[in-house]
Amino acid sequence: YVCSRDGQGGATIYELLPKQYQKLQPAGRLDKNSSGLLLLSSDGNLLQQLTHPKYQKSKVYRVKLNMPLEPLHQQMIVDHGVGLEDGPSRFSIQTADTNRALLTVTLNEGRNRQIRRTFDALGYRVTDLHRTQFGPYALGDLIEGKVKII
Repeated sequence: YVCSRDGQGGATIYELLPKQYQKLQPAGRLDKNSSGLLLLSSDGNLLQQLTHPKYQKSKVYRVKLNMPLEPLHQQMIVDHGVGLEDGPSRFSIQTADTNRALLTVTLNEGRNRQIRRTFDALGYRVTDLHRTQFGPYALGDLIEGKVKII
């Protein structure tokens, strides 16, 4: 599902929402191949504080790669960043014990498809991308397709 009102021919998140939530706006987006926490609000100030780069809200993702991440590539991303057409891409990465293909990535910005493009530039393919936290809000044990009003 596309996180916008105009899905440009694709299904949108608004097709999933009950009528009473149709006027809410998303705080940031998930691309249609990603899953996880999506915040919706009618509070413009809250949306601004969550999404404007000057507020540096962290976003945490569970990332699966098609092959283990080489330690040198991890160091490149964390220390210097990977050059993309819209500038260098840096973020923190934690690996899951010995499985270096399962990662936790923390971003303080969120450019379009940044995680996917960064790993792609190094020869990896992201096979699963799932947002677990956005600023102070965490997915926790909320199950897929459920809503939590806060």
